[in-house]
Amino acid sequence: MNGLQEMIFISEIALQSKIAQRAAECLKANENSFDKIEVWSSIQSILVAAANVSKILWSSNKKYEKRGERLRQILRVEKENILSDRKFRNHFEHYDDRIEEWFCNNSNGVYIDLAMNPSFPGRTLNNNHRGYNSFDNTLVFRDQSLDLNEVLKALEDILNNCKPHTLT
Repeated sequence: MNGLQEMIFISEIALQSKIAQRAAECLKANENSFDKIEVWSSIQSILVAAANVSKILWSSNKKYEKRGERLRQILRVEKENILSDRKFRNHFEHYDDRIEEWFCNNSNGVYIDLAMNPSFPGRTLNNNHRGYNSFDNTLVFRDQSLDLNEVLKALEDILNNCKPHTLT
């Protein structure tokens, strides 16, 4: 990988990090409006931007592993960074598969999706599929959770490490 390629990849990482930051600002601005479309649009934008950074830094294509290693070295990103795990992005990107799997393995007809504040006291997580807790900025997929604050912090750290390597 030459210097121009490095600069282009780092610029793309910076752009995706800024997109996630903007989406987080929109999410925060809409937390009291209860506009589901705005909330889920912002969440999806954060997940997609984080996944785009992840794909650059941890390519699933063996052919590009060295690229990721080199960029992580330049940007001082630990191999086990939270962005290396694409589980939540995959839950949302492959939601059609998750629906099929659910109905193959569950006979009951209860299906709750896009829940707002599903872990708020008094509510149960048992049949929630996708949920967002605005109180602690946590995303829920069935029995798993993801702290969006941690994702955004990781992107912010990477963005700060990008600055010396990008054109202004």
